[in-house]
Amino acid sequence: MRIEFLYRYPVKGLTAEALEQTEVEAGGAIPWDRAFALAQGDAGFDPAAPTWLQKTNFMCQARNARIAALFAVFEPRTSLLTIRAPDGSTVIDNALTPSGRAAIGAFLTAYLGEEARGTPVFHHVPGHMFSDQRGKVVSLINLASLHDLEAKVGAHRHRRRFRANVWFSGVPAWREREWIGQTLQLGGAVLRVVKPIARCPATQVNPETAERDADPVEELRRFYGHIDLGVHAEVIEGGRFAVGDAIELLGD
Repeated sequence: MRIEFLYRYPVKGLTAEALEQTEVEAGGAIPWDRAFALAQGDAGFDPAAPTWLQKTNFMCQARNARIAALFAVFEPRTSLLTIRAPDGSTVIDNALTPSGRAAIGAFLTAYLGEEARGTPVFHHVPGHMFSDQRGKVVSLINLASLHDLEAKVGAHRHRRRFRANVWFSGVPAWREREWIGQTLQLGGAVLRVVKPIARCPATQVNPETAERDADPVEELRRFYGHIDLGVHAEVIEGGRFAVGDAIELLGD
């Protein structure tokens, strides 16, 4: 098996950033993945005592399809986050300072318009991950499984709909569903597969048009009797891995 694509998503719901390589720590996730999020005003998120909340408490594609049209990129060396809207309006500010986050939050709130609830706040809490999962995980999807779904549907489904960290090749479609509880060597890291990824309405959004133009959840249910695509894995031994690295199934 081989890593074909590697991504992180610094702002929950916004642009994928392609990586050539990354390094993870035991119990952690890909650095800067889901490190920032815009909490809706009624979310009750407390940065002084951060706890996991469901995605609908935040700006997310499941509720806010139009955010797929935003271009966002984060530069860890400078802490600058750039977000550009389709009309060319842009915010560039330091996402690690209160004033910078306030400016970014105001920009995103204005873009959401009527979809903003109360007074949203843009957050970064060191050590906290704004994941859809309660724990820190790395998401992996088998390219063969996506291609099998596309063949059954008879249409292209852009991989960015599914917002995975790692896309891999080298095993038959859906073989990864047998890996729950198994360990994987990814380059220099070891991960344990903990659960399948149940897909949600966010996958309806075309990342190229920001329109809801398909329903992969229903397609999965219709053709396979489940709504899963991909697996979540916990890092049990830290290390580096990169595009092109081998993936090896180690077993229990």
